[in-house]
Amino acid sequence: MTPFAALHHADAPLLLPNAWDHASAAFLAAQGFAAIGTTSLGVAAAAGLPDGAAATRDLTVRLARQLGAGPYLLSVDAEDGFAQDPSEVAELASELAAAGAVGINLEDGLGPADLHAAKIAAVKAAVPDLFVNARTDTHWLGDGVDERETVRRLDAYQQAGADGVFVPGLTDPARVTALLNTLDVPLNILYSPAGPSVSHLADLGVRRISLGSYLYRRALGAALDAMTDIRSGRPPRGTAPTYDEVQALSTQDRTS
Repeated sequence: MTPFAALHHADAPLLLPNAWDHASAAFLAAQGFAAIGTTSLGVAAAAGLPDGAAATRDLTVRLARQLGAGPYLLSVDAEDGFAQDPSEVAELASELAAAGAVGINLEDGLGPADLHAAKIAAVKAAVPDLFVNARTDTHWLGDGVDERETVRRLDAYQQAGADGVFVPGLTDPARVTALLNTLDVPLNILYSPAGPSVSHLADLGVRRISLGSYLYRRALGAALDAMTDIRSGRPPRGTAPTYDEVQALSTQDRTS
């Protein structure tokens, strides 16, 4: 079992924050997070590109190369693999692993489950040690009403070799518990302020809790709040790292 995989089988679930650039990853690592993911929305939005449209393959690989040598385990959000051909997805996975990534998140976008399973199998054949977190969008893009479809998809992804499965949008504790009873691999749930707390998800048996684009969106919100306060003549709410702190943290692993 790889160190990253082991984090999914520890006493506490893996709380995985998602970074969108070098500085955000450095600041999260400084807070003691042993593993950090990326967020496809953050990568796409920062470049003025749409998320989920296979528009950021090169940017995603470039970010992995920037972060891959950091003092943390890196998992990369790769949308649907940026390709429909499983061999091309496997090629991407190999590039990410060469850059230093130890995990990849692949989403099905509610496309054919057998195609997504083929992508997973191709990645595991090409890079056996890369942790594949297989995401289904039955609750994210669909209505999540037919839980049998979620189970069917996740079972196919498990059989294809997925190391973990991810169901963003699923927040109901009873449905989380029911789903856990059908799985042989760790379940990843996307944190939601309106959903169960981290401790509640842990008690249910969830093994990975990720933040997705939440931190990126909060950062944008904090910037807007600060400007609103400044424009209104009020001291900005919250705190901000100093110039020297940003300079030191964002460059330390590049100059050491």
